[in-house]
Amino acid sequence: MLKQLSHRMKMNMTLSIKKVFERYMATIGWDETKYDAAELMEQWRHYLYNEATWFSELDDAVKSNPEFHEQLANRINEIIGQLVNEPPTDEQIAEINRLVERLGIEDFPYGCKLEAKYHIERLQQELKKKKS
Repeated sequence: MLKQLSHRMKMNMTLSIKKVFERYMATIGWDETKYDAAELMEQWRHYLYNEATWFSELDDAVKSNPEFHEQLANRINEIIGQLVNEPPTDEQIAEINRLVERLGIEDFPYGCKLEAKYHIERLQQELKKKKS
């Protein structure tokens, strides 16, 4: 059923999954011990019905089809798997190391590109606050 959707629709769906996952992980500070799949799915539902323009473009018959939702759930798992397994770039690693040194804080673990992005943004904000 997902295969029948337009390329644009599938791309928007993928971007939505990434956006919701990234937002959710930021709310828990990328602390895996706080991860709650039910809460992530609740945020996904909220996003789907309130922000995802591609979802509003879908035919109601597709939206109500259990096969569509099963395939969508599989796609969500697939995308999240890809995201958490994408290693940080060398540039991200260098930037985190630079920020950690400038802030005089202890180094910390991070496992993927999205998590590194989160920490870079967080550390940059800390550095701005420190300069103020």
